[in-house]
Amino acid sequence: MLKPALVIATIGMLATPAIAQVPPDVQAMIDAAIAKGDPKKVETIIELAKETQPDSAAEIEEIAAAWRAEQAEAKRLAAEEKVETIRQAGMFDLWSGEGQIGAFVSTGNSEDMGLSASLKLKRQGIDWSHALRVSADYQRSNGLTSREQFLAAYEPRYQIGQNLFAYGLAQYERDRFQGFDHRYAVSGGVGYKLIDSKAATLSVKAGPAYRVTERVNGDSIKRFAALFGADFDWRIAERITFTQDANAVTETGSEVLILVDGANTTINLLSGIDFKISDRLRSRLSYQLEHDSNPGPNAEHTDTQTRFTLVYGF
Repeated sequence: MLKPALVIATIGMLATPAIAQVPPDVQAMIDAAIAKGDPKKVETIIELAKETQPDSAAEIEEIAAAWRAEQAEAKRLAAEEKVETIRQAGMFDLWSGEGQIGAFVSTGNSEDMGLSASLKLKRQGIDWSHALRVSADYQRSNGLTSREQFLAAYEPRYQIGQNLFAYGLAQYERDRFQGFDHRYAVSGGVGYKLIDSKAATLSVKAGPAYRVTERVNGDSIKRFAALFGADFDWRIAERITFTQDANAVTETGSEVLILVDGANTTINLLSGIDFKISDRLRSRLSYQLEHDSNPGPNAEHTDTQTRFTLVYGF
């Protein structure tokens, strides 16, 4: 005859189902995925494990929940560390950029082949970012200069919201073959990021501007203007990226007579395809169109450049 205590224990064991355990081989597979550090692979392995081991689905989900919590905490700590690094950084710290050098073929005011070089620098802060760009195209043929173009631009930005930002712009240009010795422009306004993903980004901006043009014939033209810009990047494949930068500056006179004497619209359109060679080195094929609706005396309205350059990021 069974003792009462033994009977009660036996009934309890029958009433309480055994706690499911994650099979050792499944646990090892999940651990291996986590060790590799690829979140997408971990999530895929976890879903497959729950499908193939339905009796252990709850335990597998507990493992996944703990892993996700660790990931979230690590991300939070990394973000805090990044913010603190930015706060402690000096004016000349945390700059990144790219330099490029290559060849171009031009049509319009000068039809020739030559060399081009440019440098872009950027500093990303918490709310502020700063971008500096310098470029030069130069060509001499038979002892004569056939192309001489220089550009320098500085653009600070302040992030107002997640996608909305305010910008400033100060720009200097020199291109005697387009009819001006010096051209200065300042602008400020707002912009908005329409697309922001790993595959593509698209932002637009607009604002008032003021431009001073000193032409080769000695004329000095000062006008208020409006600036419109767009910046589009599309990652076509793992190593191929399409870039599109467009800026249009439309001048309008402060008096109605300016409409008669010839307001000037300048359009700068730059399209390119980057081919990633290594983490820091890329090759770039680009096409640039520059149009002035009212250029200097004896100057063409439109210039184009097709370039092949090597780009080094740092």
